[in-house]
Amino acid sequence: MAGFFSKIFGGGKKEDLESVVEATLNGILEKGAFDLSYELNLEKKDDVTEVRIEFSGADEALLKDYKGQLMDAIQLIIKRVTQHHFADTMTNVIVDCGGFREESEAALIERAEHLKKIAIEQGKSVYYRALPPKERKVVHQYLAQDGRVKSRSLGDGLYKKIKIFPAKNANTEASETEEA
Repeated sequence: MAGFFSKIFGGGKKEDLESVVEATLNGILEKGAFDLSYELNLEKKDDVTEVRIEFSGADEALLKDYKGQLMDAIQLIIKRVTQHHFADTMTNVIVDCGGFREESEAALIERAEHLKKIAIEQGKSVYYRALPPKERKVVHQYLAQDGRVKSRSLGDGLYKKIKIFPAKNANTEASETEEA
């Protein structure tokens, strides 16, 4: 196993980002005995290099299991490897398998839409279950597009609930301040 980790974190320096990412992915797939293949795309946007990895194969279900935790783990490893080997290069790593990321984001937005309607119709706060930061960001960004509601994260630790509540009408606030 030591050879695997030294290859990832301390093995001889490669010249380019693509070969380092490929070597790491091949090592993970080989050591994990995964029946997967991948498509690697590198795209430079401004000062950030986006590394997109799309997996396919017989073991796709393993990657998608437990809300995609294995995909998240691979994504984190690749991110750390690129940071280690290319400290001066900003990278954004995205690992996906069969459109899993889009499907999970759509499900989050669908639930947020449902709760938003309840908050608007009933005029009171509703709560979204505790979510990790990445998923909370998706919900907050979606809700921010509608001026009728606001959202706020509540709780301590990594997983926090989201409070969705009706926004006060700008006209009502203006008239209340004039009367005072």
